[in-house]
Amino acid sequence: MYRSLLLATDGTDGARQATNHAITLAEQLGASLHIVSVSEDGPHSTEKQDEMRSDPESDAANALEDAERAALERDLEVTTTVRHGVPQEEIVDVAETNAIDMVVLGTAGRTGLDHLVVGSVAEEVVRNAPVPVVTVRERT
Repeated sequence: MYRSLLLATDGTDGARQATNHAITLAEQLGASLHIVSVSEDGPHSTEKQDEMRSDPESDAANALEDAERAALERDLEVTTTVRHGVPQEEIVDVAETNAIDMVVLGTAGRTGLDHLVVGSVAEEVVRNAPVPVVTVRERT
């Protein structure tokens, strides 16, 4: 039933935890793993950048490479994509335009005003994805 999983990663701690979960699921299900990272554009992208994260393109590529390396170490069939745009829209688009059976992504657990202003990528993906979505909450 689940032959192709989509992992969305941005390299954060929550995304790394989701990566581990997606790799374990893919192993158990005998599924391939498609990994996407989004170089973020959009109205809130500059709010999320700081002095350490000055190059969204490079950040997306690094997050993708880290997840790909971890999956290949477990002998999984892996494909990768870097997209540009609004993360939740790009993740849903990848799920819609590929033969994806399930999406796996991390959630940072934003609350309060920050959640109201910026919203949640995971929440939007859950609402709009054409397939089941597994969210992995960041453990601190």
